[in-house]
Amino acid sequence: MDQDIIEAIPIPALLVAQAGQILATNDGARGLFGAAIQGRHYITALRQPNLLDAVERAVTSQKTSVAPYLSTEARRDITWQATCTPLPDRRVLIALEDRTAMEDAFQMRRDFVANVSHELRTPLTALLGFIETLRGAARNDEEARERFLGIMEREAGRMNRLVADLLSLSRVEADERVRPTAMVDINGIVRGVAHTLTPVAEANEIALALELPDKELLIPGDADQLNQVVTNLIENAVKYSDGKGPVSVELGTQANHPALRGDAIVLIVQDRGEGIDPVHIPRLTERFYRIDNHRSREMGGTGLGLAIVKHIVNRHRGRLRIESEKGTGSRFSVILPLQAS
Repeated sequence: MDQDIIEAIPIPALLVAQAGQILATNDGARGLFGAAIQGRHYITALRQPNLLDAVERAVTSQKTSVAPYLSTEARRDITWQATCTPLPDRRVLIALEDRTAMEDAFQMRRDFVANVSHELRTPLTALLGFIETLRGAARNDEEARERFLGIMEREAGRMNRLVADLLSLSRVEADERVRPTAMVDINGIVRGVAHTLTPVAEANEIALALELPDKELLIPGDADQLNQVVTNLIENAVKYSDGKGPVSVELGTQANHPALRGDAIVLIVQDRGEGIDPVHIPRLTERFYRIDNHRSREMGGTGLGLAIVKHIVNRHRGRLRIESEKGTGSRFSVILPLQAS
């Protein structure tokens, strides 16, 4: 009867006798601790001190006790919450709940707050320092005042961009599960963004080489968010081209694209800059992840652009592909469904 009840529990569970032997286990527990766990003493089977102490507390105090249990699966750390509940005859039921996703979310939140604080503190410290200088030693130095005011303007602009990107990221994440239904012309969006950014490219001595179709390409999407994706990718390509051009922007369609298993539009933005070491590519869309912190800040980057792009593409049920090698430039591909499924 005990075995039948334990088997019915949907999470890993074990029943421990008063003497310490494991009386019953279910599939989840056997997968976690090994198939031969039943009949062994819980100390030799469970091993981790936190969990052993929790079992002992449940036995001695006859009150439910909770402890963490850590395991590894496919090179990934798994965090479990073990609840040890005393039963009649001084037995203990141990049930383990996977809390990995919650722990990851908490850690992401902590990292996010720490990163935002750091990103804001640097320009704020600079502003306070310059204000103090302008009120003191440089009060009557017109040349120093103009130089400091220029730096203060850049730092204030950087904080303003950071706040704007944080608000944008928040809005995108809030809408990520809501698929857009309005039909928009992605070709018109790309042409409009390219026209707007042409002066920026020319200022960096970079030409934009456009390969766009002559007709509308209608897809279900949010026009403002897709505009943001195209703007971010072209701006990044121009900034990191290092004077080596042109930046090519291609837009086309592909029938039965393997990434979507259906018809798709494919936007490709490619630069001829120094490229990205492949080791960095999997983390490029993380918030505040930068390959070169100093260079990114000097160029006005907030570290959130590609994170916003990823969330927008996810909302449109698309895919973002990044390919790059050192010395050969980078290629960013956005693959979006051509029509609603």
